[in-house]
Amino acid sequence: MTLEELKEEYATKNPSSKKAFDNACSDIPGGITANVKFFAPFPLFMKEGHGAWLTDLDDHKYVDYVLSYGPLILGHERKEVLDSIQDYFAKHGTMLYGTPHELEDIFAKKIKKHFPSIEMLRYTNSGTEATLLCIRTAFAYTGKYKLAKFEGHYHGGYNEVLVSVNPDVSKAGDPTHPTPLPESKGISDRMLDDTIVLPFNDLEACTEILTKHQDEVAAIIMEPLFSGTIPATKEFMTGIRALTKKLGILMIMDEVKTGFRITLGGAQQYYDVKPDLTALGKVIGAGFPVGIVGGRKDIMSMAAPQGSDILDNSNTRSAADILYHSGTYNGHPMILNAGLTTIGILEHEFDGLLKRTERLKNGIRDIYAAHGIHILTPGLGSMFNIAVTELSDIKTYRDLQKSDFALRKKLDYALLLEGIYNKPCNRYNMCTAHTDEVIDFTLEAYEKAFKRI
Repeated sequence: MTLEELKEEYATKNPSSKKAFDNACSDIPGGITANVKFFAPFPLFMKEGHGAWLTDLDDHKYVDYVLSYGPLILGHERKEVLDSIQDYFAKHGTMLYGTPHELEDIFAKKIKKHFPSIEMLRYTNSGTEATLLCIRTAFAYTGKYKLAKFEGHYHGGYNEVLVSVNPDVSKAGDPTHPTPLPESKGISDRMLDDTIVLPFNDLEACTEILTKHQDEVAAIIMEPLFSGTIPATKEFMTGIRALTKKLGILMIMDEVKTGFRITLGGAQQYYDVKPDLTALGKVIGAGFPVGIVGGRKDIMSMAAPQGSDILDNSNTRSAADILYHSGTYNGHPMILNAGLTTIGILEHEFDGLLKRTERLKNGIRDIYAAHGIHILTPGLGSMFNIAVTELSDIKTYRDLQKSDFALRKKLDYALLLEGIYNKPCNRYNMCTAHTDEVIDFTLEAYEKAFKRI
């Protein structure tokens, strides 16, 4: 079957999702509330989630490997998490105080236990907010206002970082000195000038670029595994840490994807590197919106209000004396309660999750190989991707672009028809509900999908 034939069968099998999508398009731009949720000809609309499974509006069931792009590391409807939420309401009677509460510090201590680089922290409402606050904090601490990021790395949907996330290689310039390219309308030339794009896993080139701009660059922000799956080499990671210290540039590690997924201490535990600032999100909220900015005490202490707030009309201090950070839902008690429950479960079940992840990766590689196709399954911990490539390793965004995305996409559409839910060409996120039986079903679906194509 061709890709278009697969899409036609997909559309025919999912009339209710098609109708829901058409209805939504009249009220919501593009019919979706986040661009990442779309794939052609229309995305599936789900109505239920239980364990490792999703059910769509046409009552088709799918093994879920998107898991809301990572947060649902315990799967859907984990009893302990649901019970903890109900128990919280029964005991406390409210979902939000608008005041400090003890769980904020209890949760902070749990995070600090697993992330030694985090000496103090603040809560946000998403990973995007966390990376945004990291950047402002770095600007405030250093007094410099340019940011360095890596080609191919994603840190959220705001102007400073919507640069060279998925650039056209033909326009991206020299791979050792990438040209900053906008990833959205509304990105000004000034923003491009203030964003230095670096080549991932190339320490020599990064040293040259950062040394040249050391008096302008406040911080370097990085995904330790770009796209959550392509890892930095250990030599590169330790080299970047040493370089940033030498040049007086802060190191921000965006662990929104990798926190509690690579190890319980994130990628920084795996690499044995302590960044200056860390952004966390996804897993720590058990499916609810939350984020964390944590780091060195001397840096984080800038956010202390020192007895005043910019919204206090009696404030006599200059707002510029303090790093402003606020938000009605920061440290939401119900979310922290659910997150604390989730981390407690992971402390007992994480090793089994890693073993089943490796089993699925090996099984997928074997099936591709049986059909004469070489693939790589890059990733660490409980996330991985599938790259159809003849390369022996993938270290950069441009390496990844040499993959056969057409074949991967074709197989992913065939898998949708066989009950495997993953947005075409997306990474695989694993959860504790992906049992051996679920993995067996997945590998059988792969065999059926190959027969289709």
